[in-house]
Amino acid sequence: MGKSERTANINRETAETKITLELDVDGTGVSSIATGIGMFDHMLDQLARHGRFDLKVDAKGDLNVDEHHTVEDVGIVLGQAFTEALGERRGIARMGDAIVPMGEALALVAVDVAGRGHAEVEATFEKEYINELPTDLIVHFLESFAIEGRMNMHAKLLAGEIDHHKAEALFKALARALDEATKIDGRIDGNVPSTKGVIN
Repeated sequence: MGKSERTANINRETAETKITLELDVDGTGVSSIATGIGMFDHMLDQLARHGRFDLKVDAKGDLNVDEHHTVEDVGIVLGQAFTEALGERRGIARMGDAIVPMGEALALVAVDVAGRGHAEVEATFEKEYINELPTDLIVHFLESFAIEGRMNMHAKLLAGEIDHHKAEALFKALARALDEATKIDGRIDGNVPSTKGVIN
């Protein structure tokens, strides 16, 4: 995938899921997503497209049980991919935030790619499902991704009535915030953006 040095290839196989994922942080937003959950594919495509990340995901999960394991494990693997691709996180801006509208919906996401995983997510939905994606798994995905991506994430829905719009605004805001946080800042000349001299 691309010529960037900030790439990752992750394979995870359990009794519940089998996932292969390729990430290029310095991509152009090209994606190929297949999780078996159409709405989830759509959200991951938004993340790639608006974050300018090249992303390929092939996930086969026990959807005969439910969607939980697939969504959770993709969050885990995607977080691991960002951790691997960013390495020591030298030269990055480190923090980013975005407020993104989607129709009547409005979402705010702020991230600090500081090496410690934590998520605070305030998002409620009207329905139990958006097509075949359980809405409670949107929050769980964000939490799993933040922990494995070793980033501090605050995500909040500020407005919205249509669940699809609310979910899409969240993923687009996450994409824009991540793009900002992971960009190389030439002014710090490849140094670690921390007074500690290390991000962990």
